[in-house]
Amino acid sequence: MPTPATTSMHPLDAFPPLRRWRPSPLRNLVYTFVWNGLIGVALTGALVLVGSRAPLGALLTEMLLASNVIGFLIHGVVHVLRRIVPGRNSTAMRAARLLLTACCALLGMAVTDAVLGRHTTFDALLHTGMTARYLSGAALVALLMAAVLTAGERRVARAIKAAHQQEQIAEAARLLAEAKLRTLQAQIEPHFLYNTLANVVSLIGSDPARARHMLERLIDFLRASLSASRAEHATLGAEIDLARAYLDLLTVRMGARLRYRIDVDDASRAATIAPMLIQPLVENAVMHGIEPKVDGGTIVVRAQRTGAGLCVEVADDGVGLVPAAPRPGGGVGLSNLRERLRSLHGNNAQLQLLENQDGGVTARLILPV
Repeated sequence: MPTPATTSMHPLDAFPPLRRWRPSPLRNLVYTFVWNGLIGVALTGALVLVGSRAPLGALLTEMLLASNVIGFLIHGVVHVLRRIVPGRNSTAMRAARLLLTACCALLGMAVTDAVLGRHTTFDALLHTGMTARYLSGAALVALLMAAVLTAGERRVARAIKAAHQQEQIAEAARLLAEAKLRTLQAQIEPHFLYNTLANVVSLIGSDPARARHMLERLIDFLRASLSASRAEHATLGAEIDLARAYLDLLTVRMGARLRYRIDVDDASRAATIAPMLIQPLVENAVMHGIEPKVDGGTIVVRAQRTGAGLCVEVADDGVGLVPAAPRPGGGVGLSNLRERLRSLHGNNAQLQLLENQDGGVTARLILPV
């Protein structure tokens, strides 16, 4: 959201390159000096065009002096008003600012004449003819300044509105990603669950101990999945525990065809990540790497902290990156995972699929910590 530092209403902030210098008292003074100079040059040019016979050097000096005296008086008054008066965009505040700007212009013109030696400031203000000339000039300056400040307020209002819209878009994208996650987490793949329960039923008569062990592993997996579905954030350790429960269950079902190893240190386990980022990689390794291979294979899950953040790898020695026939289910899917990463981390997260020299695939996930 815009802050007072990013919504300064100095006239020069209308130019985007000049907004790169963050607002500060020094910057505002420098910008006011530059702005006053531009006004002085513009006034000099306007007077020359309307036929002023004064020497150009003297005319430019007078206009620069007047614009700086008036400009810095207005700068000071506006700064004080913003400090001490709340509701700077109220009607009363606008009226007060317009009146004080006119007073600053009136005083500034009188001070300019006094500096140039024409008469003293108080004599100029008390002289009826001079005061009338000053009043017309002061009114013009006040109106011009009001127009400039109003334009600045509108620019700030547009910036705030645009920021609100961007915030709403980002929030909508986040909510959509979370809704997709909740939907995916709430749906255990029917094909996987059916096969598991069918295996349990088939083992009850012939191998009840194994059937019980498989059912216990299924309960562990469902409990871990339920915990993940209710959490907005997770640790890598919790995600690894979910993957372990899943692999434990599959080792009962697949027997010697599936082996796995997990190599994650305590420092990496403590890292905070979004939930359900590791499970899709493990499911993909089993489904597309190990299951199609007659002899099965091994899955290795490892993680370590690097200079880029957290690096998690799920490697298998299965069939590798070969075209496979479409199959039902498939869990969360790498395409959904990439979409979630893009929504959560933009370009700061990566998902890489690397073919191993000895066969199989390594899925490498790089996350900011």
